[in-house]
Amino acid sequence: MKTVLITGCSSGFGLETARLFLDRGWQVVATMRTPRDDVLPRSEHLRVLPLDVTDAASIREGPAAARPIDALVNNAGIGLLGALEGIAMERVRELFETNTFGTIALTQAVLPQFRQRRAGVVVNVTSSVTLKALPLLAVYTASKAAVNAFTESLALELAPFGVRAALVLPGRAPTTRFGENARSRMDGSIPEPYAELAGAVFADWAQQPADAVTHAADVAEAVWRAVTEPNSPMRLAAGVDAVALLPA
Repeated sequence: MKTVLITGCSSGFGLETARLFLDRGWQVVATMRTPRDDVLPRSEHLRVLPLDVTDAASIREGPAAARPIDALVNNAGIGLLGALEGIAMERVRELFETNTFGTIALTQAVLPQFRQRRAGVVVNVTSSVTLKALPLLAVYTASKAAVNAFTESLALELAPFGVRAALVLPGRAPTTRFGENARSRMDGSIPEPYAELAGAVFADWAQQPADAVTHAADVAEAVWRAVTEPNSPMRLAAGVDAVALLPA
């Protein structure tokens, strides 16, 4: 039985991905900053572990406690919406610590076991905002675009050892808590000169078709494909809106 370690499993994409892998017979190590026992079904094939991707000690301890694993899914991430002028650099650093540096650090911690066994898969969940420039998302997009470039270069380093790296790019997911969590970081992020632009952006989102969005199940299926199909594409879009953006 193979084992997958997934970060950010308390809700949304990570939670749904953990459920799917459990349902399909994998051992699942579901990690969260604050572990909860009530979000996933009890199973002898499930371990819920604490892991904070911004904490070096946590990054060392998490993979060590979970080893050996066959796949790593870097899903943990936070959002940030606002005009650059209104975003404090403290917020920028916080975003990169989680979305970018956390992904890199955890991957680095897991790679030795993959390389030694000459097997393993790293799947990094980024965003379809990296496929189309959007206002008020410059910092968030930068944090995810960096992971795209990192993953594509990393894949070339790992190929000689039989280890794969791939990307899953979800679209907008209003049914998850991601947007709610991002709004908690919006204090002062839209200065008055940008209010008109922000209003237009929000109005455009409100008018988008309800079925042209991404669901957590879309992301889970894309992650499953990236992990289990050796010939899957480097970039897998997840969700109707994301698929429409990915070049053929």
